[in-house]
Amino acid sequence: MDSFTDNHSSSSASDSPRAPSPSSSSSAVNRALQLLHSDDPDSKLEAAREIRRLTKTSQRCRRHLSAAVLPLVRMLRPESPEAHHESALLALLNLAVKDEKNKINIIEAGALEPIINFLRSESLNLQEYATAALLTLSASAVNKPFISASGAIPLLVEILRDGSTQAKFDAVMALSNLSTHPDNPSIILETNPIPFIVDLLKFCKKSSKTAEKCSALIESLVGFEDGRTALTSQEGGVLAVVEVLENGSLQAREHAVGALLIMCESDRCKYREPILREGVIPGLLELTVQGTPKSQTKAQTLLRLLRESPYPRSELQPDTLENIVCNIISQIDGDEQSGKAKKMLAEMVQVSMEQSLRHLQQRALVCTPTDLPIASSCTSEVPSK
Repeated sequence: MDSFTDNHSSSSASDSPRAPSPSSSSSAVNRALQLLHSDDPDSKLEAAREIRRLTKTSQRCRRHLSAAVLPLVRMLRPESPEAHHESALLALLNLAVKDEKNKINIIEAGALEPIINFLRSESLNLQEYATAALLTLSASAVNKPFISASGAIPLLVEILRDGSTQAKFDAVMALSNLSTHPDNPSIILETNPIPFIVDLLKFCKKSSKTAEKCSALIESLVGFEDGRTALTSQEGGVLAVVEVLENGSLQAREHAVGALLIMCESDRCKYREPILREGVIPGLLELTVQGTPKSQTKAQTLLRLLRESPYPRSELQPDTLENIVCNIISQIDGDEQSGKAKKMLAEMVQVSMEQSLRHLQQRALVCTPTDLPIASSCTSEVPSK
């Protein structure tokens, strides 16, 4: 979470082609700090811009310039010119990249209040920079309760609704970061964000980091009945999650199947039909053999919940994945969807058989019968991978 946040922030915060060398950066750091502590407003502005440049790619400069945090935060005060606000905010943004201490120090220095005010600004640039700053700062577990207590969450949801495209992307990822704190999902849900999350999820590329964060946030919110109701009430809400399950990154697909599983486990009778209606079966079948270990387990569990009978089958009809899926397929309306699901089932069975065959071959190589001579070159250790 933090790595993407930081990379995203640093790439948007400066255009310098490469980091300075250690020898040149040392003198540049000292000069920037001297300018920053000057009484001349133009010198302060020059210092902020230089700090932004120096800290774009250099972790060394971020550490050496940690002393710049407090004077940069002071440049965010309302009485400072707007040019100072933008340059100081971008410098702080780069200082926070991949630096936990700077993230915490920026909040402790009092940056939250002006950043929150910038979210309300009529300047789209300040709105975007403030949203990006909260995205980066919210990657710190220490900062999350302070950010939520500052009133940032409703403003981030407003940005998610009305902001620029980039600001919307950053807002949903900041909200996703904040949602990992146990007190925050309920606070986020109170702002009714799901319609805007779904709209963004429909718009963005399903394999993108944005889709992953949208899915993670939805997974957090459907843990509440209001969240589940909001998702199913939103036109295309469940379908958007299913599309991520089919076409998202491995992590996004894990969040998507997790969200659907939470819904079905909470009230199978209520949510089974809305999930099945969106053609989830092919994606679930694929996940059972090609997803992450967590995704495979969740997909198999969800397939069991989606079958018609909630009761265990008899011993004559074992509760195998194939039987569960066949039971579901028999209830699917539409030849095209049913045919696709049956094809996926055949492919799933084929892959499963190939995996089982490889496993047996590997065991045959390892478990050599005791009555056969064992070559002296054999080793009892697993080879390095």
